[in-house]
Amino acid sequence: MSTLVQFPGLGLSFQINRIAFSIGSLNVYWYGVILATGLFLGVMFAFRHCTEFGIESDRMIDVILVGTVMAIVCARAYYVLMSPYEYDNIWQMLDVRRGGIAIYGAIAGAFVFGGLACKWRKIPLLPMFDLVSMGFLIGQGVGRWGNFVNQEAFGYNTTLPWGMYSQATHDYLQSNVVTLPAGMTADPSLPVYPTFLYESIWCLAGFVLLYFYFKKRKFHGDLALRYAVWYGLGRFWIEGLRTDSLLLVPSLNLRASQLVAAVTVAAALVLLVVLTRRAKQKQPLMVDLAIGSEALKAMQAPDGPIGVILSDKVSKLPASADRQAFEKATEEYNQELIRVLNRTQKKEG
Repeated sequence: MSTLVQFPGLGLSFQINRIAFSIGSLNVYWYGVILATGLFLGVMFAFRHCTEFGIESDRMIDVILVGTVMAIVCARAYYVLMSPYEYDNIWQMLDVRRGGIAIYGAIAGAFVFGGLACKWRKIPLLPMFDLVSMGFLIGQGVGRWGNFVNQEAFGYNTTLPWGMYSQATHDYLQSNVVTLPAGMTADPSLPVYPTFLYESIWCLAGFVLLYFYFKKRKFHGDLALRYAVWYGLGRFWIEGLRTDSLLLVPSLNLRASQLVAAVTVAAALVLLVVLTRRAKQKQPLMVDLAIGSEALKAMQAPDGPIGVILSDKVSKLPASADRQAFEKATEEYNQELIRVLNRTQKKEG
């Protein structure tokens, strides 16, 4: 399970053990630990900033759970669908030890089933997509280091100083016929592009850019579209360097993931341009306050005295407001609603 990973141009080498620790006979792998860490950091970011997107944290928990589970299921399903390998039965398809998971499947599963969960839990859909997109960039930026530990998802040969070499890259290239543009063939004995590192840096850079932009967003869904454009552009470039991608058109060196990325970028760019132009003609984006569960109970009678008072209250803040302003306004709003609820209950009593 231990692999020597070398960066000859930098004079660096690392002895990597895939097993993080063991509990009895059960081995816990670094790949899983790293993915879980990326997920945890993304979720923590979402909880810290959910108020600024008008999302109640208690309800968001259910959406995150549904989205996470279905992201894993869809990631595996996408990998099996696009995999060039043959499976003898359903159990081999479910066995992730025979292969991995595909990030595009995870993204699709999280957005589709997370969106359905938003409808179920009555959470604003597009603001949730904006928030999740930023969390995705954190999770993907961290999670790609799992590929480094496993020595997978690397590129073809490079003479750049940070070229990577290990027994795993050698064995993979030697056992697989990898044809590159213009009939070039990968040499197993030479360093390869560390594409995991490229994607990690690209995602974390995208998160930083969106973090400094999110208070200036023009409309709900703005961040999600910018995420799609940024990640799609990076993925299109990086996939062109990898040796393990499924080729759709070998003569053009076009991979399946590149086609998905290109379509995603094109669609997101069109929507971004159109919606940004429309947003310029309207007032600045306002965000609903994320009201607590007690306040939500008070809103169950929209035609009664509580609903009348609610309609007269300011329940929104500009998207440019900081987190402290949202938390303060939300707390004041909750307290006022609870006071109204208590007064109403006393009158009814």
